[in-house]
Amino acid sequence: MTKATDLSRHPLTRWNADLGLPDFAVVPDEEFGPVIEAAMEAHLNEIDAIATNPETPTIDNTLAALELAGEALSRATSVFYCKAGAHTNDTIQATERELAPKLSRHGSAIYQNAALFSRIDDLYQRRGYLGLDGETDRVLEKTWKRFVRAGAQLDAAQKDRLTEINGELAELGTRFSQNVLADERDWTLVLDETDLAGAPAFLRDIMAEAAAARGLEGRYVVTLSRSIAEPFLSFVERRDLREKVFHGFVSRGDNGAETGNAAIIARTLELRSEKARLLGYESYADLKLDDTMARTPAAVIGLLEPVWQRAVAKAAEDQKDLSRLAAADGRNDGIMAWDWRYYAEKLRAERYAFDEAELKPYLALENVIAACFDVAGRLFGLSFAERPKLSGWHEDVRVFEVFDRDGSHRAVFLADYFNRPSKRSGAWMSSLRSGYRLGGRQTPIVYNVMNFAKPAKGQEALLSLDEARTLFHEFGHALHGMLSDVIWPSVSGTAVARDFVELPSQLYEHWLTVPEILEKHARHVVTGQPIPKELIDKMEAARTYGAGFATVEFAASALMDMAYHARPDAPEQPLDFEAETMARLEKPDAIAMRHRSPHFLHVFSGDGYSAGYYSYLWSEVLDADAFAAFEEAGDPFDAILADKLRKHIYEVGGSVDPEAAYTAFRGRMPTPEPMMEQRGLA
Repeated sequence: MTKATDLSRHPLTRWNADLGLPDFAVVPDEEFGPVIEAAMEAHLNEIDAIATNPETPTIDNTLAALELAGEALSRATSVFYCKAGAHTNDTIQATERELAPKLSRHGSAIYQNAALFSRIDDLYQRRGYLGLDGETDRVLEKTWKRFVRAGAQLDAAQKDRLTEINGELAELGTRFSQNVLADERDWTLVLDETDLAGAPAFLRDIMAEAAAARGLEGRYVVTLSRSIAEPFLSFVERRDLREKVFHGFVSRGDNGAETGNAAIIARTLELRSEKARLLGYESYADLKLDDTMARTPAAVIGLLEPVWQRAVAKAAEDQKDLSRLAAADGRNDGIMAWDWRYYAEKLRAERYAFDEAELKPYLALENVIAACFDVAGRLFGLSFAERPKLSGWHEDVRVFEVFDRDGSHRAVFLADYFNRPSKRSGAWMSSLRSGYRLGGRQTPIVYNVMNFAKPAKGQEALLSLDEARTLFHEFGHALHGMLSDVIWPSVSGTAVARDFVELPSQLYEHWLTVPEILEKHARHVVTGQPIPKELIDKMEAARTYGAGFATVEFAASALMDMAYHARPDAPEQPLDFEAETMARLEKPDAIAMRHRSPHFLHVFSGDGYSAGYYSYLWSEVLDADAFAAFEEAGDPFDAILADKLRKHIYEVGGSVDPEAAYTAFRGRMPTPEPMMEQRGLA
């Protein structure tokens, strides 16, 4: 091992910055590849030592040793993938393409190691006699199943084929996400003041800032960031410009040979189907759902279809009123997809005298962050101190130290709020380090990444209500990581069933609009005055406005995901299959899918949400029912409920079966009625 890849000294694997952070500034991008490859080699040496241990397998010498192995690799890859998502460049992207299949093969080498599986299997078969506590027993079972699903019981030829499949899937996922990023980075629409009739001041400001960032002072630039594209479609009067922006937005990943994702989708689905058959499952959805709350594709469809039918009917009612408003403008050719948001804003104003632009001055980013932290303090006793002298992967990243109710250090939280060309779209939470007690307490380092439009220097960033909810949502995920109180690393924080992981995040969104939180933190960006009660009342009256549109938009993507993965074979032409599926579902032409297949990063940039995008709605059944408990108590900060919420939902990670965890909090499993009412579909 060369000095450059000495894992005991390298800053990628030995983090020496304050609060245990890595020093992002001292790691050249060119070193990621060599260090990660050296860490893979070291990890395999650790695995070999566990697998060939001549002693009888025990929890300590096998399961615990496996869980703690590979720390250098975990540290190096956590930094690398943080930068690959939030601040990438050509060097990182090239390294990502090179590493993806290697890391996949590395995982296959571990989980298909016959000697290692023999030791895990020995423990698993004897687990009833080992006197295990509940968490350890669950970790052992989950580990055994992870080996089996990774092909540990296949013959040699089948193992080789599965390794090839996983490696190619990893490579395809990387190419898919890089193609979407390229389309988002390269597409712009440059405009002048005369083009912007109807655009509110906040939209003009962020478009001017986007132009200035590209050296186009005095002009206005539309990008494909949701923070610009969606308000542009909502407010700008010129229909031809809205049409251009809409087509740019929905065509990401579908723009020709160089960045087109159609062939990648087809090959991905083909390989996933083959993988499922190899592991003894009828479809890839059956494989992915085997360890979830839903269990089967039929259960998922049973949730989605009734919601879909109500949403389509609701959207049809709204479309009649939108067409009336368009006709009043002299447009009698019906509502097109680039018209919906524009006339929906007009209809909102007509019905409720409420304009989203009226709310924005009260949702300054700093105020929403303060509200997020305030809720965490009231519910869970946490407090936050910003550490401005500490830095992250980009100058926009902010670092906070998190303290528990007794004043002890709890976690480190990093936040990266603004859109830039080097960042992939969307919003997400991840961890540089998870929290657990095995082998000595390790406290978590978690981060949130957003894509809010960056304001001009000296101006405040103003959020839409949807963006403020997104901030609360991702912070809910962050709390899931920060509050984790488990022994075993593999069940820490968000390492839970896919259709349970969205509960802590979606539930946290509810506290954004609790009246006392709004009254305290929603203050006008210029005057500092609290949000008027009449504006809160109008916002609440309009709370479920647009439920048909929003639910059709989401459910179309969830149903498409399941349509791809619940079939035993893969469609030869997936984009044709997408069109056929939407026609069969009778999706309204004027409502686009929230994520068309060519830019459906949740499903095709990796394996995380494949056959799992439904989980947002599944978790919404849980979160609506969970918040109803606070409503029934008559206090959104009821101390007894808050303690139960922390103990049974946020702290336990994956150490407890999700149904048992939810029942411990609520006393029963949820009913769907609160979710239907919450969405305005009851």
